[in-house]
Amino acid sequence: MRRRASSDNLWTVIFAALVGLLLGVGVFTFGYGKGHSYLSNDPRACSQCHIMQDQYDSWLKSSHHAHATCNDCHLPHHFAGKWFAKADNGFFHSWAFTFQNFHEPIQIKQRNLAILQHNCVSCHATLVAHMAHDAATGEALSCFQCHHSVGHGARAAGMPRRFPLIVTGGTP
Repeated sequence: MRRRASSDNLWTVIFAALVGLLLGVGVFTFGYGKGHSYLSNDPRACSQCHIMQDQYDSWLKSSHHAHATCNDCHLPHHFAGKWFAKADNGFFHSWAFTFQNFHEPIQIKQRNLAILQHNCVSCHATLVAHMAHDAATGEALSCFQCHHSVGHGARAAGMPRRFPLIVTGGTP
């Protein structure tokens, strides 16, 4: 009976030590990587990563600099979507940069490109409502087809000129 109790205590101590180690490494990494800055709306947070410096520098010179931050264009505007996208992007960016597994120059993922397109249309709705779809193909027009240099300068390699058809509860 005594042997069973000491065995249970040993596993409890081992488990507590592992949890403590993981939490300690997580807190250290979050602090060292200035993780708290990514919870803000400050565009300088995005430029902490060397790979994003060109995007930040070009945004400083862009027409949107006085009107929009990174979050205004690159994240959903509703509470849950914003924080889900921040967590999703934060995890995958951390993974890619830690293991050096990313394309250079950095490329936007399709799901983030859809958020960006939605935000362009939302902010400029009165200007673009009449041109939401290409009459010839039925595809949703991409703002970037004509305005690829508005936010960051030259269009990154591989960015599509059009989105696939986006249907939101009816025919386009």
